[in-house]
Amino acid sequence: MLGAAPAARVLDADALNLLPRAAHADLSGAALTPHPGEAGRMLGQDAATVQADRFAALAALVERYGATVVLKGAGTLAAAPAGVTRLLPGARPAMAAGGMGDVLTGIVGALLAQGLAPALAADCGLWLHATAAERAAAATGAPGLLPGDLMAPLARARGGRDG
Repeated sequence: MLGAAPAARVLDADALNLLPRAAHADLSGAALTPHPGEAGRMLGQDAATVQADRFAALAALVERYGATVVLKGAGTLAAAPAGVTRLLPGARPAMAAGGMGDVLTGIVGALLAQGLAPALAADCGLWLHATAAERAAAATGAPGLLPGDLMAPLARARGGRDG
């Protein structure tokens, strides 16, 4: 449809690795959720350079891609075009497990699908993810979490039933 806004979407993993080849892609309305390694590839840098100045890397990603960006990791950052950079509290060492970022991406995607703007979907998704992890860690008492450990707390956070 002519003049229609681009569909809301979230890009992670291999989709992010392909972005440097898609220089003219319209990513307005998108949320990108890279970890430092992906962010480095998107910027033509290594992860250590991204980690050395996470705020500068985030700003460069937002500028280059024109999308809301969540830079995952210890000290998760989020920013949108013409927006304020936010440091999101809640990352816990117990969350450093493969697949945990996939849960975050799924939450952000679900919020986008419900009509939230990308910046709000990112912020709410990060809060839900961190809150679920905090509750799961308290419930299990374990030093580490698996992505599946977040499902029951997420269901409670949205008013659903434990399954």
